[in-house]
Amino acid sequence: MDNEYMVEMRHITKTFGKLVANNDVSLKIKKGEIHALLGENGAGKSTLMNVLYGLYGKDKGTVLWNGQEINIKSPDEAIKLGIGMIHQHFMLVNKFSVLENVTLGIKEGKWIEIPTDEIRKKIMELSDTYGLNIKPDAIVENLTVGEQQRVEIVKALYRHSELLIMDEPTAVLTPQEAKQLFKVLYKLKNEGKSIIFISHKLPEVLEICDAISIMRDGCLVEEMENTEDLDEAKLANAMVGRELNLEVVKSKCEPGEVVLKLEGISCDGINASCGVTDFSLELYRGEIVGLAGVDGNGQTDLSELIMGLRKMTTGKIEFLGQDISKMTTKQRRELSLGYIPADRLKSAMIPSMSLTMNMCINKPDQAPFGTKWALNQKSITEYTERKMKEFNVVAKSSGEVGGNLSGGNQQKLVLARELGEKVDLVIAVYPTRGLDIDATHFVFDTMLKARDEGAAVLYISTELEEILQLSDRIGVLYEGRLQGIMPQQEAEVTKIGLMMAGREVEVK
Repeated sequence: MDNEYMVEMRHITKTFGKLVANNDVSLKIKKGEIHALLGENGAGKSTLMNVLYGLYGKDKGTVLWNGQEINIKSPDEAIKLGIGMIHQHFMLVNKFSVLENVTLGIKEGKWIEIPTDEIRKKIMELSDTYGLNIKPDAIVENLTVGEQQRVEIVKALYRHSELLIMDEPTAVLTPQEAKQLFKVLYKLKNEGKSIIFISHKLPEVLEICDAISIMRDGCLVEEMENTEDLDEAKLANAMVGRELNLEVVKSKCEPGEVVLKLEGISCDGINASCGVTDFSLELYRGEIVGLAGVDGNGQTDLSELIMGLRKMTTGKIEFLGQDISKMTTKQRRELSLGYIPADRLKSAMIPSMSLTMNMCINKPDQAPFGTKWALNQKSITEYTERKMKEFNVVAKSSGEVGGNLSGGNQQKLVLARELGEKVDLVIAVYPTRGLDIDATHFVFDTMLKARDEGAAVLYISTELEEILQLSDRIGVLYEGRLQGIMPQQEAEVTKIGLMMAGREVEVK
């Protein structure tokens, strides 16, 4: 009788210095199942999968493949066994064709000649079999994100993968692309292949996974079957180890005056960004406007343009009726606004500086922090400690450097600095990225509190579920253009998904 399990990881321990990333972890994956691996950031999921894929060597424990003990020393060995890994950030060469990406690292044919005709035929067969709709000669940089992910799947299947490890596979997909991916995964499952599905999107886990393993603090703390009585709350509680209230309570929106008015603003892209093109929007006091979109469609460009960090090529920006188009970033920072940029470590704080210095960094020459001649260290410390308590920032002291804090506490510090006093406008870009469930809901509560106190909030996120929960109006950004905007009550996932893919959709 064949072994029931495709892979078994028994008592795996992996340390990095004094840090125990995996502590006596045992995981079993059945043949022909989609198995979710859940846990908060730092729980040990990625380390465990990197051990399985041969990127890390284990300190203790054994790995069994189809009942036979193995020792995987490299990704090459893992691939030869039949293990494929599709990373959150795709491992593709953008200037190469699909066929060239598939053939990278393959040793086939005689001498140095690669049998491209045979490979092209095989790619077409895989594409047709699994409904991937991939053209072998297409250049990767010309493909959508969803198509690039399908190229990664073709790469794995071409190498005869029986087990696919998928890390946040829907993070950059539209809802429609995610549904298409699920169809592919179901087909793979029905053929007896197994999938390890790592995701923070609990509704998707409940939709497609057969079994669920949950990690916390480097340990595997719970294993469960996906039964009808299982819900998001139970999964979230198991991930954090206590009961959570995931409900987002939102009062009725009562919009007031126009706080931010954007009239046909544009800017050029930099590096790989697409820039912003002819973007117009009016943002009212007491409302949250959520901007949805697949990552890389001008989200950071737009926020930096509003903040004066990018050169505006056309258009006009008004703040409470005042034209601020020609103001410097420093002048805009002196207005009544809070800005939470996309990358907290690069743009929101200085990791090597203390929490006190990070707290006063925007306005060090203004009360209560100091004058243009000197800093008031006592006032800065008192203010920082007061806001740390108010925003639940956990740290040894206000003198600790920002880089020592967890991601959640770093973001709380940024929120304390930007929204610690009442503001008229909030610009928040990916404010929950990389945060655990607790910290994410703290961000939600902070945004809703600012809105209820009269601020206008522009909430930019790739997480559609967040947008739907928090927003009063919802817009979609595609290649730097506003595809349309609608009241939250009229928002439909299908419609938003089409707009995220660049389709023209009628909006009332």
